[in-house]
Amino acid sequence: MNLILLEPHDVAQPGQAILRDQRRLTHLRDVHRARPGDRITVGCTDGCIGKAELTALEPDHARLSWTSLSEPPPPALPVHLVLALPRPRMLARTLEHVTALGVKRITLLHTKRVEKSYWQSPELRPDKIHQHLVLGLEQSRDTLMPKVTLVKGFRAFLDDHLPTLLTEGRGLVAHPGMADPCPRGISDDTVLFIGPEGGFIDWEVEQLLDAGCQGMHLGPRILRVETAVTALLSRLF
Repeated sequence: MNLILLEPHDVAQPGQAILRDQRRLTHLRDVHRARPGDRITVGCTDGCIGKAELTALEPDHARLSWTSLSEPPPPALPVHLVLALPRPRMLARTLEHVTALGVKRITLLHTKRVEKSYWQSPELRPDKIHQHLVLGLEQSRDTLMPKVTLVKGFRAFLDDHLPTLLTEGRGLVAHPGMADPCPRGISDDTVLFIGPEGGFIDWEVEQLLDAGCQGMHLGPRILRVETAVTALLSRLF
């Protein structure tokens, strides 16, 4: 935890916060080994970052106070990530990783090779998704909360979402066997499509390319989704 992310319910009044959850209290005690009087890096959700004084650390709560928080969060990546829904354990790690890398717009999509049972996972509960996003923000010292959208039908996605998404930026489809290698160091607004384990089926790729997306590959190796996501974001931006 490189930053304590303060959510609205933590802020008792302007310039003061009370932490009551054991995860953050344990981290302050056992990792930071914090003591009253220490200055801790904090940030308000969707706001600025700065230093707060730890004024109390009790078994059931901690108190923080500050005069001002003025440091802006790091810049976001110019990307909307459209990710075929991974298996639940991989989803948790992937959400944390892409949030730490600066992705602010995520669409989780059903495709042919996504197991329907994945959509029943507790990891898709709003509170669980929020928890993984918070962990990613804390890791990267960021405060801007990503927006996650769930789309359970590929045909509905093509009709209702894809045309609007492609007005946001250039569409790139990561898929083995595409003719072009992954570009490097781009700065354009981008919509990045990444398939499930086993990849998109041919029909899905054709639909995305016909809509105006560009296909690309990462080379001859077949990667796990969580590895491919990190490699693509690092190479692209």
